[in-house]
Amino acid sequence: MEDQQIIELYWQRSEEAIAQTARKYGRYCHTIAYNILQNQCDSDECVNDTYMHAWNCIPPRRPTLFSALLAAITRNLALDRYKRDRARKRGGGQVELALDELGECLPGGQSEEAFIENRVLTEALNRFLASLPEQSRKIFMLRYWYLCSVGKIAQSLGLSESGVKMSLLRTRRQLKTMLQKEGIHL
Repeated sequence: MEDQQIIELYWQRSEEAIAQTARKYGRYCHTIAYNILQNQCDSDECVNDTYMHAWNCIPPRRPTLFSALLAAITRNLALDRYKRDRARKRGGGQVELALDELGECLPGGQSEEAFIENRVLTEALNRFLASLPEQSRKIFMLRYWYLCSVGKIAQSLGLSESGVKMSLLRTRRQLKTMLQKEGIHL
């Protein structure tokens, strides 16, 4: 079923919308959640919560890219769960490592000013990603959006782990330089 048909089912408040979403995007959402949580049961719960959140936000919102909406919801839910679980039992993992790596070149903070500047940062990141060669962009997105391990990225793209690490290092340096040139304070 096409995305627009699924979205129309949400607008009609038909429970078939969730079944169709699960059929078409269940595996995709589960992969995103599992890359973050590394736990089958938690990932399953996160995916189910994704369907509920999609149900609650459609309508009034009609997404232009349904898969992106589901990915964002799943990722945010998984990160929230990850943070909640790790607050109880401090432990290192791929998520913390990836976020720490990226934290070297992105501004932090939760102030209102930081929230407002988020839009400027988002636009700058989109321009930066569009300027990257396809393979560098894939590596960057797999690591920092999908939170895949370096080994998993290397395996999926047929590269060495050291090649992936070097690409990530260079891309982070380019990002940091670009953000500094645009006056985005680090």
